Amino acid sequence: MSNQTVYLIGAGPGDPELITLKGKRLIDAADVIIYAGSLVNPKMLDGHKPDAEIYNSASMTLDEVIDVMQKGVEAGKRVVRVHTGDPSIYGAIREQMDRLEEMGIPYEVVPGVSSFTASASVLKKEFTLPDVSQTVICTRLEGRTPVPEREQLEALAKHQASMAIFLSVQNIGEVVRRLLTSYPEETPVAVVQRATWPDQKIVQGTLADIEEKVKAADIHKTAQILVGDFLGDRYTLSKLYDPSFSHEFRKAKV
Repeated sequence: MSNQTVYLIGAGPGDPELITLKGKRLIDAADVIIYAGSLVNPKMLDGHKPDAEIYNSASMTLDEVIDVMQKGVEAGKRVVRVHTGDPSIYGAIREQMDRLEEMGIPYEVVPGVSSFTASASVLKKEFTLPDVSQTVICTRLEGRTPVPEREQLEALAKHQASMAIFLSVQNIGEVVRRLLTSYPEETPVAVVQRATWPDQKIVQGTLADIEEKVKAADIHKTAQILVGDFLGDRYTLSKLYDPSFSHEFRKAKV
């Protein structure tokens, strides 16, 4: 068997320029490209080799994806698997890596920009504001994939930290109900659909009115729900750039 490495690449949230230089270079040089066509912007593949074999995994099973990888490697071809966002977050890559391990096929993961950080960027917000929140919780509602009891949304809401909720906007009413068990109803909320895509939508409100606004905007999939006071305007300035603060690279100036 060839020792050709399979690359699992994070393509970012949608904007074709929000992919790493390494990820783009590997895609352009690949002989076999398997990409999540339901989520990855097809423009990410622009510049691929004319004779590259391209597979849309939206219609494939895990076994079929692994079979394409295995055959490509055995033929000495360069194989890439392109995921949306960052593959380590809801990317279902562990099951692929385990199969590759079993077959003795080397692989490498190339990180990407996640939709939750892209959403904060388009909102021009920072998750970790001094005296507001120093913690970001990434989570989701249960669906076909269960969520452990200890990670139910109402349990996480008790921290009142900055929160990014994936894969749940279709149940925005249930999200709001669970969050209101701990967050005040005036807590700011932003919903960003298809962050960084040309048809991006942004809806902002509070826990008191976000459900109505999201439904009015007809947002029911591919959206981030961001929750917390980091979306507001009250915070303390960072110590890092305070003139009275000394650190390894600068002495206090006052």
